Amino acid sequence: MKKIWIAIIVVFIIISCGKTESGPTSIDPPLVPILDSLFFGTDSTFEIVTWNIQNFPKEDMITADYVVQIIMAIDADVFALQEIESSSYFDFDYVVDELQEIDSLYNWDGYKANSDTYGNLAYIYKNDFVEVDSIYEIYQDDWYAFPRCPLVFELTYDEQELVIIDNHLKAGGDSEDEDRREEASQKLQAFIDSSFTDMEVILVGDLNDDISEPQNTNVFWNFISQPDNYLFTDMEIAEGSSSNWSYPGWPSHLDHILITNELFDEFSLPSAAIQTLKIDNYLEGGWNEYYENVSDHRPVGLKLYFE
Repeated sequence: MKKIWIAIIVVFIIISCGKTESGPTSIDPPLVPILDSLFFGTDSTFEIVTWNIQNFPKEDMITADYVVQIIMAIDADVFALQEIESSSYFDFDYVVDELQEIDSLYNWDGYKANSDTYGNLAYIYKNDFVEVDSIYEIYQDDWYAFPRCPLVFELTYDEQELVIIDNHLKAGGDSEDEDRREEASQKLQAFIDSSFTDMEVILVGDLNDDISEPQNTNVFWNFISQPDNYLFTDMEIAEGSSSNWSYPGWPSHLDHILITNELFDEFSLPSAAIQTLKIDNYLEGGWNEYYENVSDHRPVGLKLYFE
C-alpha cells in the first residue's frame, strides 16, 4: 500500500515541482527516478540512514528533487546527512518543505547546523514517530579532531529514548589525517561514556576510514576492541564484496553505523537489518546518473525493531 502511495506522489512531483510560491521556476526538472521497487522502511521498525549528499545541492534544484524522491522511497524515520552546503531556501529547506507538502503519508521536519562554511550536518525525520528532545553540536572548539562539529540528536521513538550522533570526520590519507580521525574516535567514545551511560546510542556518519583494517592501522580500534560495549553494525559490509560499499569511486566503505550494547538485543532480532542502499541500481542511468545528480556516496541504513 505504501508503494502505491509513493507512485501516486511521484506522479504529483512531475506536475507540481516546476514552480513554488517561494522562489523561481525550476527549469527542466529531471526525469523521475524509477524507485518503486526500493524497500527499506516499515511501519513497525525504526530506521536510521546516514547519507553524505556530496556538496548538496551539487546540481541545484535537480539534486533537491532527486533527494525528495529518494527520501520518500527509502522511507526511514531519521536521515542523518552530511555535506549540506548552502543556507538558501532552495536546498535543505526546499527538501523539507517538499516532503511536507507532497508526502501525505507522513509529517516531515528537519534541522541543519550552520557552523561550517563548507558542509554542515543535518537531520530529516518523521514528526509522526520521532519526538525531538534536543539537537545540539559538540566539540565546537576542537577543529583538529572535528573539522565539522558532531551533531547530537536526542529523541524519543515509541517511548524509546535514543541518541544519534551524526559525524563527518576528516578526509584524506596522510598520517595527520589518520591521527585526526583516531583522536575524533577516542573523543566520541569519551563523550558517549560520560554523557549517556546505559542509554541507547547510535553513532553514524561519513567517518572517512575503513573499519575492517588491522589494529595497527585502524583508527576506530578504541570501539572495536570493546565488543561488549560497542558494535559497528556494518562490519560485514566492510569485510564483504566491494559491490556493497558506500563509496564506489575509490572503492571503499566509509559510511558507518555504530551502536552501544543497549541496542545489541534489537540488532540480533531477525527483523533487524543493515544495508548499503544502492540507489544507482534503481535509476535508468545507473551510477553515472546518481553521481552526476546526487552524490558520490551511497546511503547506509540500519533497521531495528523495538518490542
